[in-house]
Amino acid sequence: MKESLRSPRSTLDLDSHCETMDNSPLQVLTVPTAPYPDQRPSISGLRRRVSVFQRKRNYLHNFVQSIFSSIDLRDRQGSTMVVGGDGRFFNRAAIEVIVQMAAANGVGHLIIGHHGLMSTPAISCVIRKHKAIGGIVLTASHSPGGPAGDFGIKFNAANGGPAKEAVTNKIFQISRSIEEFAICPGLRVDLETLGKQTFDLENKFKPFTVEIVDSVESYANLLRNIFDFAALKELLSDENQVKIRLDAMHGAAGPYVKRVLCEELGCPANSAINCVPMEDFGGQRPDPNLANATDLVDSMRGGQYDFGAAFDGDGGRNMILGQDGFFVSPSDSVAVIADNIFCIPYFQHSGVRGLARSMPTSSALDRVAKATKIELYETPPGWRFFGNLMDAGMLSFCGEEGFVTGGDHIRERDGFWAVLAWLSILAARRQSVEDILRDHWLKYGRNYFTRYDYENIDIDVACDMMEDLEVTIADKSFVKQRFAVEDKIYQVEKADNFEYTDPVDSTITRNQGLRIIFSDGSRIIYRLGGAGSDGATVQIYIDSYEKELVSEDTQVMLAPLATIALKISQLHHRTGRSGPSVIT
Repeated sequence: MKESLRSPRSTLDLDSHCETMDNSPLQVLTVPTAPYPDQRPSISGLRRRVSVFQRKRNYLHNFVQSIFSSIDLRDRQGSTMVVGGDGRFFNRAAIEVIVQMAAANGVGHLIIGHHGLMSTPAISCVIRKHKAIGGIVLTASHSPGGPAGDFGIKFNAANGGPAKEAVTNKIFQISRSIEEFAICPGLRVDLETLGKQTFDLENKFKPFTVEIVDSVESYANLLRNIFDFAALKELLSDENQVKIRLDAMHGAAGPYVKRVLCEELGCPANSAINCVPMEDFGGQRPDPNLANATDLVDSMRGGQYDFGAAFDGDGGRNMILGQDGFFVSPSDSVAVIADNIFCIPYFQHSGVRGLARSMPTSSALDRVAKATKIELYETPPGWRFFGNLMDAGMLSFCGEEGFVTGGDHIRERDGFWAVLAWLSILAARRQSVEDILRDHWLKYGRNYFTRYDYENIDIDVACDMMEDLEVTIADKSFVKQRFAVEDKIYQVEKADNFEYTDPVDSTITRNQGLRIIFSDGSRIIYRLGGAGSDGATVQIYIDSYEKELVSEDTQVMLAPLATIALKISQLHHRTGRSGPSVIT
């Protein structure tokens, strides 16, 4: 650390420190450490196996200190920060360390969710409400939990959204050269009791306070100013009206679902399932897709529910289903909400300043933007790009194909908000989910879209394949090349590595995905996902537009393009795989 927070006492080994037993000020220690080379945070923060955080000495401490040291001492001294997580295994242990280090690093006030729980959308809400300088979010999103699962930690900035790349780069650079961290190991916080706790520290800073808050109520207050709760209650509470089924997948969204949907809007208690947060998410992967949200999918297929939704571990992602399990693709969900956005009172008052999607997301949203003459932005994946546009007053609503949707009420993806948006549309239109989708396709045509995920690929194999693929599509002869599969012929019109120039600050973000765009508008996109605990994920996105409804089966419609995508990349040959791990 460049600024010294050393106590007058000599540096002590953390393990040898004994907790203060009287009312004297708590001691602040400076503990020597050694850097780790692998603490570069991605757009989703630092994610590793729980065992890495547990077994590598000071691994968590190093990264937390790097976050604090990335903030100027003058800015963080006496400041407010927010801390919360999705409740996965190691959440409480990490919060204890963060509290102890926040106190030693000059933070004046910490706001923590009750029991250490706070959904990612709620963290963004609380950061903005209390004008905090930022927050530490403890989640690995839709990755498995438990002692053998994953753990994640990321820094959200003062706008409530994920830190910009310049900040995450600074955190990484500090982590590569860190020599010591500051901590107050005798400090213990009660996460079970709402209210403020005050601690005196043996340093130059003012008393340190921790406030345990009901984050559900703060977030619910925000939603009440966005949606018509009276209309939603009418839709949901009458036995003859819409019957819903919501699956929190034992993640952080559970308390929000129970409080808002059941207690306030009148849904029967059995409308909400898996709402008790668990450290291992009940043994399931908290990933809201057809493969993992099986409890929801099975219950929807019976036909007794009109609307269904599932959330991921931290409440950011959502999957929407209609009666009999009718699946709404995330790309279509974004387009439908955009086309019906004035069903939401918030947008009736504020207007819509812009729409945005990530580059791999289907172009269904583009057609809505063109018809409504609303500006459309195409960004790289990652909510921070949307946040920059929102902060500049250029964007009101956005989404990604990875089951994430949100508005400018906060600066994070918001699965619960997306569900209330859909319910608002149902309340206004009084149609089924399937009928709303079919009307949308009749109006705009349909973008058939799918994503193939090849998980846990050896990182060297994945990188070599992507590098060779980029060389192939960069060759001048590749453009205009024709590919024939059965009776379909596709001609390449454009091929590149997607590059984004931010319209707000002109920063350039390169290498965001290899694109092959055909003359009929069809697209094949290859991206290398962040390296996970067991390797990298290669993602292939396939998008094809049809003006007329041709087929009900997306995979059948996209089979020719999938064949071309695998032929060009030679993915199966190079990886030894016979098919994707997950098809969305």
